[in-house]
Amino acid sequence: MWTGDDLQRLVKRELSDYRLLVVSNRQPYVFNLDGAGKLHGQMPPGGLTAAIDPLMRACGGTWIAQSSSDADLAAMDDYGRIPVPYDSPAYRMRLLNLSEEENNGYYYGFSNEGLWPLCHIAYTEPLFDSEHFGFYQSVNRRFADLVLDEIADEPAIVLIQDYHLALLPRYIRESNQDAIIGQFWHIPWPNPDILRICPWQDEILDGMLGNDLLGFHLSGDCQNFISCVDANLDAQVDPDYGLVDYRNETTLVRPFPISIDFDSLDAEARTGEVEAEMVRLSRELGLNRGRILGLGIDRQAYTKGIPHRLRAVERLLEKWPQYRGRLVFLQAGATSRTNIDSYMQLTIDIEAIVCRINERFGYDGWQPILYWPTTLPSHTFSALRRLASFCAESSLHDGMNLVAKEYVASRVDEDGVLILSAFAGAAQELTSSLIINPYATEQFADAIHQALNMSDLERRMRMRQMRNTVQENNIYKWAGRIMMNLMQASTPDHSRLAASVASTA
Repeated sequence: MWTGDDLQRLVKRELSDYRLLVVSNRQPYVFNLDGAGKLHGQMPPGGLTAAIDPLMRACGGTWIAQSSSDADLAAMDDYGRIPVPYDSPAYRMRLLNLSEEENNGYYYGFSNEGLWPLCHIAYTEPLFDSEHFGFYQSVNRRFADLVLDEIADEPAIVLIQDYHLALLPRYIRESNQDAIIGQFWHIPWPNPDILRICPWQDEILDGMLGNDLLGFHLSGDCQNFISCVDANLDAQVDPDYGLVDYRNETTLVRPFPISIDFDSLDAEARTGEVEAEMVRLSRELGLNRGRILGLGIDRQAYTKGIPHRLRAVERLLEKWPQYRGRLVFLQAGATSRTNIDSYMQLTIDIEAIVCRINERFGYDGWQPILYWPTTLPSHTFSALRRLASFCAESSLHDGMNLVAKEYVASRVDEDGVLILSAFAGAAQELTSSLIINPYATEQFADAIHQALNMSDLERRMRMRQMRNTVQENNIYKWAGRIMMNLMQASTPDHSRLAASVASTA
């Protein structure tokens, strides 16, 4: 099993001659000023930062990202650099300050009103605005300028994260032919018929083929990408080996299913703080009076299928009235991107469904649906995962869905049932979950009923299998495989490359 120490040893052994730069829209450490004006920096929750932070600590590289607050300005030097971690620096961040207009066009506009719905089959129409794409191009150029300035004339590896920076690899490659560039795309990739909706599909593909290595969650996403290249560009593709030859360059396209820091979540779930929170929540939710908790935890995005799971709970209460007064389904998770119309409408829809179900079935102080649209402390989420008899993750389309893996990692008692959408990438790994079609409300309700009536032996057998899977395929293994493949992708002997990479898959 991979650990953070294993990852650091790999970096020191393989990357000692290279500078490592990581580029993402979101920064790995955020800063705030307390009432006394003292600056504090902390790592936000999320598996990506937890995985790559050991890489950066080992090699003392630079993480380039967008600045997120005025407190960043107090921490950075004249070049936008901040040593991190703030109390014991091991590497540095370099932050890009964007105007509100730039951020609206690049991030909210083209990234999240264009590329996000284009890549997710959730029946939300992508909006493509030429002005938004102009900002997307210019911001990607600005990121490239920072990367090139940091590299200077040194050998460098650049690891780019996600769909906000699709053009960045090509912009770097235009000025630096020697850099080793890799990118991981954290969301699904569409087939050629869907991609052609985008007026700038060729520019997007060309940008991404500036990479030596391009990673997706699933092999199906890799095949979709290669099919899009074959349909749109003058390129030679080898789907069997996942190779694309284009503009006298070769890009290796490989699947790397992302995961979580299993040991960290497992350890947190065993702490006294979480145990105390479980006692408090049991009292607050009535679980100590025999009520059953069902759980959904999601950032509020229309891809997560939140209305679909609420309708499934409603159907359960229709079909099996014995759960009225007994089952409490808690939907937790903060709202997001609220200045985008489709996200605002989602919040309105969720609130309306919650009200309808509670008005229809609630009585004597009991409400079947509890709706907590806010950010909760980590120990509260951990306690909820431990208390929930089942967790429902009903994504309409999801690259992976790490919430499902977090539920599994928190179940130190090897109990609980995971109900998981067939359209989440995690369903390919967590095959001992109850896999459902979120659009099939009747089937979904039946799966909840099955979860509530599953034998103790079957629950534990299923959960034990999933915990073993997540523990073995953790976030450090994901990062290690990417770094090994990235080093191999830089070799000019691509026949040897294909065989070597296949052996590490």
